[in-house]
Amino acid sequence: MNFFGRVKNKISGSTEAVTEKFRNGLAKTRKSFSDKMNDLVKRYRKIDEDFFEELEDLLIEADVGVTTVMDLVEKLKDESRSRNIKDTEQLKDVIAEILSEFLTHDEQETQLKMNSDGLTVILMVGVNGAGKTTTVGKLASRLKSEGKSVLLAAADTFRAGAIDQLQVWGDRAGVDVIRHQEGSDPASVVFDAIKAAKSRKTDVLLCDTAGRLQNKVNLMKELEKIKRVIERECPGAPQEVLLVLDATTGQNALNQAKLFRQASDVTGIVLTKLDGTAKGGIVLGIRHELDIPVKLIGLGEKINDLQTFNADAFIYGLFSDLFHEPDPTDHSEA
Repeated sequence: MNFFGRVKNKISGSTEAVTEKFRNGLAKTRKSFSDKMNDLVKRYRKIDEDFFEELEDLLIEADVGVTTVMDLVEKLKDESRSRNIKDTEQLKDVIAEILSEFLTHDEQETQLKMNSDGLTVILMVGVNGAGKTTTVGKLASRLKSEGKSVLLAAADTFRAGAIDQLQVWGDRAGVDVIRHQEGSDPASVVFDAIKAAKSRKTDVLLCDTAGRLQNKVNLMKELEKIKRVIERECPGAPQEVLLVLDATTGQNALNQAKLFRQASDVTGIVLTKLDGTAKGGIVLGIRHELDIPVKLIGLGEKINDLQTFNADAFIYGLFSDLFHEPDPTDHSEA
């Protein structure tokens, strides 16, 4: 059985609903990628340098990222030589296999870190428009459905309407929001939210933050100030600093990740709007180049469309149109 067949078997059964969410959510990326990949394979029956050059272009167009593409193609060349693969059709399976290796280094890395003995604080960072406040609301709903008590801190006090937007999501998820007036000090909002969370014995505090101040330096200083308050009031926290990125921005998302990582000690990525773009390859670039795990992805606008990242389901969602379904009467691989 080939690698893709093994992936399909691995994700069948209990995770079938999740797999379909990934498949549906990655439809635009898969359509763009699969059509071009199948066309490339048809034009090059045998593997040569021209084939690899066109493959590089194809992957770069899918926003995989130049550095990741170069590393991937070099590994493909090595694997094709060591396995004596001459046919481009056979190479599709190797591409899926290597991309899977690039995506996950540890199966536990996509799980959110939780404080088993007290309050868990999760800091949400990212630029305006990436879907940060929406993600806070969806994550609050998800955690509550898992039986956890949740509180929200409206620390994005600079964007007009941000506090009210978070309140709407809090009402929708059925969780309280700690808020001050627009323009107030974000760190003081977080301070009050921590006090409230402790007094209520809350399980998880989710902190929404600003995505834009007068300039990048001010934004990063504000985030550092918030983080210092959290560390002082809750030693060991924040358990997670989640960077929310908009998948539709492609390489800009990768550049944002580099910027925020310098100031925020980002522990995980949330990639939103993946269902609305053909640039889903950015997942690979972020994971491989920054060595930060993708923990959550947004595959739709509904409150339950925020999914834990699953590398196998992602590979299936990306490649399922590239591989023909096996004939059930064919037992040659059994």
